[in-house]
Amino acid sequence: MNDIFQKTLTKPIIFEGVGLHSGKESAIKILPAAVDQGIIFKRIDLKEANIVEANYANVCSARLCTTLENKEGVKISTVEHLLASLYFAGIDNATIEINTDEVPIMDGSSKEFLKVLKDTELKSQSKKRKYLKMNKKVEFEDDNKKISIEPNGLAFEVDFELNYENKIIGNQRNKVNFHSDDLTDIYNSRTFCLFEDIEKIKKAGLAKGGSLENAIVVDKDKVLNQDGLRNKKEFVNHKILDLSGDFLLSGYRVLGKVVCSQGGHQLTNTFLRKLLKTENSFSLIELEDVLVPKKPRTNIEPKIAVNA
Repeated sequence: MNDIFQKTLTKPIIFEGVGLHSGKESAIKILPAAVDQGIIFKRIDLKEANIVEANYANVCSARLCTTLENKEGVKISTVEHLLASLYFAGIDNATIEINTDEVPIMDGSSKEFLKVLKDTELKSQSKKRKYLKMNKKVEFEDDNKKISIEPNGLAFEVDFELNYENKIIGNQRNKVNFHSDDLTDIYNSRTFCLFEDIEKIKKAGLAKGGSLENAIVVDKDKVLNQDGLRNKKEFVNHKILDLSGDFLLSGYRVLGKVVCSQGGHQLTNTFLRKLLKTENSFSLIELEDVLVPKKPRTNIEPKIAVNA
């Protein structure tokens, strides 16, 4: 996953579905993009001020999903699963045309995005990819919610703990090394909610497009979805999926070990804002001339170039 050069698509790909919170029919077209562009959204239903950059500083809301907003007030919501998919697929530069204000939820995970992206040929571009490599530990705490990141060589690792009073969700914890582990359970894991919270969420004007087709619903001691869970730790695995998409809003692929307890979109965005303002906490690096093997056999790191 640690490639030397930036990558983009070789051809456009299209997805259609419903917006989880808006309930609107939504269509996106992911297009190849120039080197160093990064990920941008383009609202094709608008003629002006329709570009929204996928950047942590543009997050205007993190309630139940991540919503981006440009200076003119144009918004794109529920971007996290798509961004996670671009991260997993190794795509650095893309223009995402969208015909409404919310990314389609698909099945509530990144599975359907990844199925297509993995079958799409990518183009290696002329400039090297920059990585954000941690130099020291940075922490943030908000009541019972905690998150930290510390140096971890050339790997991105997440140790996430989730604790619910509901006995089906309960206390779940998973540790994932994005460099060496099988990530199938992560990108297959769906968003979830408690049945008792649905009415409250809908009264807030959200989850208009929610259904058992795109979310896990837990009612006391049972999962209402007919086929049950996709993996034993699907709840915490989905939180890890969300975190990976939200971390891409830093503008880089992050190299470090994240430890998070009771986290979510808001905690992650607040933490990114602190991290990127913490002096000497990280370096921007490029891999020089040795690709990192999928499962490293030694502790020898490839050569790097550091941009202070």
